Parts: sequence; structure tokens; C-alpha cells
Amino acid sequence: MAYKPIQDYGVIGNMHTAALVGVDGSIDWLCYPYFDSPSVFAAILDDHKGGFFKIAPVRTNFTTKQMYWADTNVLLTRFLSADGVGVVTDFMPAGFKPGARGRNWLVRHVQVTRGSLRFQLECRPAFNYARDPHEACREKEGVCFHSRATSLSLVGSSELKTQGGAALCEFTLSEGQRASFALAEIEPRAGCSPAILSHHGSQMLQETVKYWHRWISHCTYQGRWREIVYRSALALKLLTFEPTGAIVAAVTCSLPEKVGGPRNWDYRYTWVRDAAFTLYALMRIGLTDEATAFIAWIEKRCHELKEGIPLQIMYGLDGRQDLREETLDHLDGYRGSRPVRVGNAAHDQLQLDIYGVLMDSVYLYNKHGSPISYELWHHLRYLANWVCNEWRTKDRGIWEVRGEPRDFVYSKLMCWVALDRALRLADKRSFPADRERWLGARDEIYLDIMSNGWDANRQAFTQSYGSDALDAANLMMPLVFFLSPTDPRMLSTIEAVAKPTSEGGLLNDSLVYRYDRKTQGPLGEAEGSFNICTFWLVEALTRAGARDPARLSRARLMFEEMLGYANHLGLFAEETGPRGEALGNFPQAFTHLGLISAAFNLDRALGLRPSGL
Repeated sequence: MAYKPIQDYGVIGNMHTAALVGVDGSIDWLCYPYFDSPSVFAAILDDHKGGFFKIAPVRTNFTTKQMYWADTNVLLTRFLSADGVGVVTDFMPAGFKPGARGRNWLVRHVQVTRGSLRFQLECRPAFNYARDPHEACREKEGVCFHSRATSLSLVGSSELKTQGGAALCEFTLSEGQRASFALAEIEPRAGCSPAILSHHGSQMLQETVKYWHRWISHCTYQGRWREIVYRSALALKLLTFEPTGAIVAAVTCSLPEKVGGPRNWDYRYTWVRDAAFTLYALMRIGLTDEATAFIAWIEKRCHELKEGIPLQIMYGLDGRQDLREETLDHLDGYRGSRPVRVGNAAHDQLQLDIYGVLMDSVYLYNKHGSPISYELWHHLRYLANWVCNEWRTKDRGIWEVRGEPRDFVYSKLMCWVALDRALRLADKRSFPADRERWLGARDEIYLDIMSNGWDANRQAFTQSYGSDALDAANLMMPLVFFLSPTDPRMLSTIEAVAKPTSEGGLLNDSLVYRYDRKTQGPLGEAEGSFNICTFWLVEALTRAGARDPARLSRARLMFEEMLGYANHLGLFAEETGPRGEALGNFPQAFTHLGLISAAFNLDRALGLRPSGL
């Protein structure tokens, strides 16, 4: 197999795990049974050893198209040829109660709508990131794969046979005919068999479609970009972990920020920052259930706090704290991008910004979701006092720099947000609070940023104290109400960021880099533009354009140009490369939540202008 571009995938899932399905009908990524479990299919990280599950026509030339069943996460891959037209429908059943039949199945329906096509199926798992050997056994109900820790069953055809640890078969379908296959755990409650699949497969599909339609029907966004906002919301929902309420940053691990480079990280965990931003985006468009679940999850993490110990920046889906990083040297990495990493050493970094993002999201949840409990407030009060003690400490910042800690301006900004929202929440609910202390520290942080974070020569807020480098994260200042969007310092910072990189800015063809390339850290590797930063610039221009039609027009053009970098399904990775290709882990929560927020605010701003620009 040859590596496909990262953007040539769609994603399916069931809020326990998710799989990437290529335009060629190959599932090249699946961790089972959970997002952060070891992989079963990982051809996207090693096209020889990683494992895959492919269904595609044979002995014919064909082209392919992919689409989602409207407003769902059910994926259709269509094969078009002179011999006929076939469709593979992929989904993981959703909306079933725990333990119900179909909960952990991956289902693939194959159908021919015109002519006749012969298909080949090849299911070649590689358990535990291709480290554990396994055997494939032909049994009455299908093929069973047995490894040291995991056993899976593939059912759906009496023609299945085994060869070298894989399940293979070829089958011909004529117009109107269909075949179905399911991959499931081998255990009594899974109850997966050809008869059950034949009898319940269509029902599962119908129930899954109904589940997604029912969920997205609660979305209140009806603006100009409804379709892409719905797709982003559906993608974010796939990144939620139903058993605990946790939210993963991305489905994948170790997809490179630069092909061939070392920036290959594992994003299958819950970053407090990313998850809190996700809640904000979903609540903005009326989807609050996920916020309720995550608030319960974060409250459990707060219960675990010990005196003087802060929150970790990230946790496992079950709340575990040890996310030890290791390299998988036996895997080649995506197109040779090494090392392949699982786990994340950044889990024990100090990143002060997470407290502002968290407190802001809890404040909004209390306002738009449900009033928070006193128990949660007790923990938030502790965190606010901790911020008062620690805000002057150097940290690693939002971009998780693996060099020396610094006084990052964005980190100080979000410490200000943490105390500001704590004060607002205390006043709103009349909670007991250390108001004088918080107020004093909040004002001290504000003056500190204005004195030390502003570069008079560059006429912009910089990345860290004593630096003249730009950082797109500072575009958040008007978004969190630290500065007016039309404050001269903010307008000047926006203009500095919006200059082309050739002129010292962070912009390249409407795409924004997250910081000056000269400050990219000890790994010293160039990377793509950072997608959420583009959406931050759109929002900053939108707010600054309330009384300036030119800025608002520029925001709209930039937003719509950015939408052009989505893949064929409306999905985004973390970054966009120099040729417009997707880079980094995929799909990325950060990008999709940024899109939702930008679309919401831009649509509202345009609606206030009769001309509509």
C-alpha cells in the first residue's frame, strides 16, 4: 500500500473510539476498544506493518467519491467504473445502551447500485501498534483474530478465508445486491454472527442515522455556513468519550506537523484547554449535554487535587495521570516521519493558560447550561487562589514548548481570565470568595501584561516578556474581553499578525502561523500554518470590524478562503502545509471548535449590516 494524503480520509466512530476510512475503502487507523487503546489498524503510520481493513473493487479501473449521509457520521465511499457503481457504507453503531448488541461493532455494508462489480476484502489487523503477533482462525461464524491481549471476530460471508494472519475473500454483487461485514469483540455480550448481522444490520444503520439526526437537531445555528458548522459539530461529538465525559484532542497519534520531521505527538488524550474550548463552541450553538458530562469529569479531577498541586494539562480518558511517552521504533511513521510516539511527555508541563480556559467555560456553563454545585465551586476557589500564587511563574505556554520555560504573554492573559471569571461567577451566584485578593491579583496581571508584554518598537503584543516575536495566541485578547477589539494596541497587534511572513507577520495566503518561525523551539523544524490561529484572526477582525466594513469584509473573505482548505468531507487536521495539504493529527478538535466560534460571530456581525457585505 502507498500512503494516502492525510486529507484523503473520513472518520467514523461511536464515542468510544473512531476509525479513519480512506477514499480507497481502506480503514487505516483504529484503536480498540477506546481512543487511547493500542491500535488494531495503523497503516497510516506504517504502510507495511501497521494493519488495515480494505474493501474495494478488483479487476476494474474506478474512481472514488466520499460523502457523509446528510447530518450524520455515517460515511459512504462510492466506486464508479465502466462495469458498475458500488458503495461501501461505514459506521459504528451509535445510540445504543451499554452492553446492547452492536455497541462495539464496526459495520461495513457493500452495495452495487448499477451494473456488476467484483470486490476484494482484506482484513489484516496488527495488534498493539503491530507489536503483538496474532493468529487468524476460520470458524463457523467467520474469522477470529487472537492476540495476547485482544481477540476480534470478522463476520459476514461464508467465503472468508485466512492467509498469513489476514482474512480474505472476493465476492461479486449485481445491481441491487448487498453484502455486510462487522468487526466485533469476541465475547458473549457482543453476540456478532452472520445471522444477527443479516437480520439487524439495516436496523442498526437506521437507528444510527436517527441518533445523529436527533443529536444535531438540537443545534441552534442557522447561519450562512450551516453545513460546515454542522459537520464541525458532528466531528467534535465523535471526539467525546461517552463513558466518562472526557473529550480527546484528536483521533490519531504521531501524524507529523512536517512530513519527515520529529514533531509527531499523541493527541488521543484530554487536554483541559482543548476540552474546555470544545464546550464553549458546542454551547454557543445550543449543544449542552457534552458540557454537562465534561463538567462532571473535570470535577472528579478536582477532587483528586492535593495541596499545592495544580491540575495536569492533560489526562487519560479515565482520568489517569501517567501518560508516559514512548517511541515505537519498529514503525516507519507516516511517509517516514519518525519517531512514532504514543503517550505524551507534555502531561507534566506547567501551562498556566488552562485555568483561564477552564474558568471561562465553567462560567459560561453556569450561565447557559446548568448552575454549578457548591462542591465544584469549592475546587474552583482553590484553583483561583493557586493562580494568585503562581501567575508570575514561567511556564511552557499553550504551544507546549519543550525548551526553557518563559513568561508567555498568553499564559499571563489566561491567568487574568481565570481570576476575572472567578469573580464574575462568585458575584453571579453569591458564592463565598476571596474577592479582594482575586481583584488585586487580576489588576496586577493586567498592568504586568501591558507593561512587559507590549513591544513599543514593534507596536504589538509579543510572545513572551523580553521577546520581539509575534504569537497568534494573543489574538485571543479581545475574544476574552481583556481589551476592546478596537483598542489601538489591539488593532496594531492584529495588523502586525496579518502582515505576510515576508514582512515579519504570520500570514501566508490567508493562513496564519502560530508564531514567528525563528522561535519554533528546540526541535527546530518548520511546520504548517496553524488552523485555529486563522480562525482566531477571523474573529479578531470580525470584532474589530463592528464599525469598520473593510475589516469585516476582510474577515469574511479570510474565513471563506480557509473553508476551501477543508478536505472533501469538510474535515480539518491541525495544520495546513505549503501545498494546502493537511498536516498533524486528524481530525483536530482545536480547528473545528475555532471554525464554529468564528462562523457564529462572523454571521452575527454580518447580520447587523443590511448590506450583508
